Amino acid sequence: MSKPSETPSRTEFQGQAPELIDRVVNLMDPSANVLLNMSPEQASQAVRSGDAEAVRRIRGQFAICEQSGKTIRMARSIGRPMRYFLAKRAEGPALVVAERMDQILEQLKREGLADQFHPAYTRMVPAHYLLELQLVGCPDPNPRLTRYFAPERNRLPADVNAIGAAYIERLAEVVDQFLVKIPADEPIGVMFSGGVDSGSILILVDYLLRRRGESSSRIKAFSLAVEGKPEDVQQSRAFLKDVNLEMLLEPIEVAEKDIRWQDAIASIEDYKPLDVQSATMGYALLREIRNRYPDWRYLIDGDGGDENLKDYPIEENPELTIRSVLGNRMLYQEGWGVDAVKHSLVYSGGQSRGHSRTSAPAAQFGFIGFSPYAVPDVIEIAEAVPFVALTDWDHEKLYSLKGQIVAAGIRQLTGVEMPVYKKRRFQHGAADQDTFQRLFPSDKQTYRDEFARMVEAKKQTT
Repeated sequence: MSKPSETPSRTEFQGQAPELIDRVVNLMDPSANVLLNMSPEQASQAVRSGDAEAVRRIRGQFAICEQSGKTIRMARSIGRPMRYFLAKRAEGPALVVAERMDQILEQLKREGLADQFHPAYTRMVPAHYLLELQLVGCPDPNPRLTRYFAPERNRLPADVNAIGAAYIERLAEVVDQFLVKIPADEPIGVMFSGGVDSGSILILVDYLLRRRGESSSRIKAFSLAVEGKPEDVQQSRAFLKDVNLEMLLEPIEVAEKDIRWQDAIASIEDYKPLDVQSATMGYALLREIRNRYPDWRYLIDGDGGDENLKDYPIEENPELTIRSVLGNRMLYQEGWGVDAVKHSLVYSGGQSRGHSRTSAPAAQFGFIGFSPYAVPDVIEIAEAVPFVALTDWDHEKLYSLKGQIVAAGIRQLTGVEMPVYKKRRFQHGAADQDTFQRLFPSDKQTYRDEFARMVEAKKQTT
């Protein structure tokens, strides 16, 4: 009778022990994290521990990579991207971890491995997950994902005033913790359009500073106006007049000839038209702020407010229905989910992918940017909203809900009656319709082609 063969262990490949990853190159800059409730060392330890609940307790905007023995652990929030790439070398594989694709490429160039690079071989750590990677190089290690943020849905009463109070109080907590970390002599810039999200942020920053006895003169509301007849700057003036804060507005006027969507593609390393268009305007705004104020550091914005309260026109996306939007947890923040066929390993999904439209240009121009609406503690309250009970699956009721909730919360916390205007995307408000049509290609493939050209050009440069 023959002896039964032993079952190969998980760490064997075709009967041979796997090749261990020889080296980890961590290019993430810890100083770029915005940690609100703990030290960098405590946040790093939370990720290193592998305890998802410990990672959930990190409040802020972060992307952290830590090694514990032969295990690499990575975790990020929406506000900061983190990518990794496995490079093959004669002396053993190397894992490169970085915020950007071009940082990975530059590292490979330094090691004479640039020919291995392709964007499709990079991987994005999905927001709200703890990713574990064993340092085994052949076959390539298979990452294990553990969700660290799983907010309970529909737990709030179907009462707009109660929801608004809970939502804005939590938002104010997070904004206040950010303001505390800013030196008292540093100015604070608000990326401002006069919409619900940026408007609520501006009112809160003003309210929280004054509550501490500090001057609102530190604040500037930066509003982009591309030459022509853009609507955002007019809306911004009207908004600030209504809330008696007109003195905070600083219009940033940019000539049409200085707007290049190609700059945005290079900055965000992506090609999705809506994100490229938004990033193009953000890039132009931030570039001009930097030109005017060489030493300006701190910015705050309202990105994430639309995703939280599901204020996107469903009719413009043939993949969506109101049932999919209201029936899937954090659909706009995470996309269809890490187990879905549509999930992109290279980019992740939803705002986990798209937030680079805001974060990448800010980082490129040397700003410390913060998006409080995209912090998990704020998303937690948004996910608790009983959307179906409040809208009965009606599109128009859903689209009006964000303004109602945010205005109610602002009123209760600050006493300010906040004006609510019809939603308009950043790229549509910063330029008039004719200018927009001249600025941006209508064919999606044009953006993809430019992305491919940009990557190839970077590979060729020494």
